[in-house]
Amino acid sequence: MGLMSKILGGSQSRTAEDYVELNLDDVSASSADAAAMQVHIAEVGSQADAIDIKDAIYDGDIVIADITRLRTEDSTVEHIVDELRQVAQEVDGDIVRKGDDQMIITPTGVRISREKLGQQL
Repeated sequence: MGLMSKILGGSQSRTAEDYVELNLDDVSASSADAAAMQVHIAEVGSQADAIDIKDAIYDGDIVIADITRLRTEDSTVEHIVDELRQVAQEVDGDIVRKGDDQMIITPTGVRISREKLGQQL
């Protein structure tokens, strides 16, 4: 049986015993502290949430922000987007809004590709 057959399953059926559950407790906290950059997940519901995002960007981390809790017709959304765009510009980072529900903000030296992987036509 080839490697791809093992990965994709081939003709053999799998059982629950074939899988191993990963335990996050096994990951060393010290290795996460030693990382030069972290990726944060944020939920933005108000202007106050933008402060934590800005702090993370200034600290050199990447933030993926869920903005679905904000009403799209509300001017607060545009104010928060403008504020985060300004932060990305100040640190020479990047910012992308993905649809109406997510934003990705990066610090200095990190660019976000505008091309999707795996979407070759």
